[in-house]
Amino acid sequence: SERQKQEQIEVQKEKQRELILQLKTQLDDLETFAYQEGSYDSLPQSVVMERQRMIINELIKKLDMDLSEDIATLSPEELRQRVDAAIAQIVNPARVKEQLVEQLKTQIRDLEMFINFIQDEVGSSGKAEDGHCDCGGSYKPSTRPSGNRVNPEDAKRMRETGLQLMRRVLAVLQIFAVSQFGCATGQIPHTFWQKDQDSKDFSPLIKRLELSVERVRQLALKYQQAGHVSCPSELQDIPLGGRDELTLAVRRELTVALRDLLAHGLYASSPGMSLVLAPIACLIPAFTPSPRTMHPWELFVKYYNTKNGQAFVESPARKLSQSFALPVTGAVAATPKQSLLAAIHTVLTEHSPFKRSADSELKALVCMALNEQRLVSWLNLICKSGALVQSHYQPWSYMANTGFESALTLLSRLSNLKFNLPVDLAVRQLKNIKDAF
Repeated sequence: SERQKQEQIEVQKEKQRELILQLKTQLDDLETFAYQEGSYDSLPQSVVMERQRMIINELIKKLDMDLSEDIATLSPEELRQRVDAAIAQIVNPARVKEQLVEQLKTQIRDLEMFINFIQDEVGSSGKAEDGHCDCGGSYKPSTRPSGNRVNPEDAKRMRETGLQLMRRVLAVLQIFAVSQFGCATGQIPHTFWQKDQDSKDFSPLIKRLELSVERVRQLALKYQQAGHVSCPSELQDIPLGGRDELTLAVRRELTVALRDLLAHGLYASSPGMSLVLAPIACLIPAFTPSPRTMHPWELFVKYYNTKNGQAFVESPARKLSQSFALPVTGAVAATPKQSLLAAIHTVLTEHSPFKRSADSELKALVCMALNEQRLVSWLNLICKSGALVQSHYQPWSYMANTGFESALTLLSRLSNLKFNLPVDLAVRQLKNIKDAF
């Protein structure tokens, strides 16, 4: 009957499918065995297909392709068109951004030429006002017609109008850059940073700091056990080569190691960046100079300035408290921030008149911090100042990566030790000479 014939056909098809699967399995086993024995050079076909399938699946995910339909129902041309469309969704926006960047560069060059034109007009108007100019020491009458002269008020008004126009254009450019490219003013592209991996390794600096801390700790314990703590008055008449080991270890080993670790990835923002280029610095890295290195002492000075340290130290209440040796707020001890601002002010006051180097000022601050047992707390204030860290440390720096935690842990070994180190060694002789006259 027809029904029996249909059942026989289905049984035959099932046997064919089983035979195909059995043959495929035997072929895979044979290829795998031959490959493992070394008689077959290429990978087994099943392994190759599995890896190709993995690559294709990843590409489908990355390209965000819609292949919900059965691939077997699509022709090769239709598959090619879908792949081209998916790639175009990624490539075309990048090309559009490149074109926008080129247009922005052209507009920036035009704006800078406009600024130069305004400056030239203002400069020439100032010379023409007197009717003569200084050319090689001789005075010549101005050949410029009087009707074309620009008086100072008109020149000032022209300059103010130009600056207002520039501010509006810069605001528009910045808004456009932030909305289209996701960058903002003050951000420095990561491509600026040094690519030398050796300069990014801070483990040798940590090791140096650990050795210097241990040496200072051993010397401090030795001096304390002997019942002697170095006193500034004792070092006043001692020649340069006769200073005690502890002072030399703090100034020449501990401070230098701490300076190098603080300087890892430290940079100063470039003040010479064009005002026009600043809002879109992340778009045109070729026009922006590489960051300049910065001494760690400058970081403390910036903290002092941002916290308005001079106004705090020179306040009338604090002046009176210093004159009569009384606390400003009753018996309340000074906070770490207040003591740090006062210490930086003292170092600046003593060292700046004699033009001492940044190294000398940093050494004086470290000595003062050890004397007051506040080295860790003062450094912690700098580390927790997010504005300073983000503005002056590169992303791969030790400070940005670790928050200076391991270094603070090492330095905490000195927190319970008593020091009486000289703070003004770098300026003492100069002060003596000044007092002599």
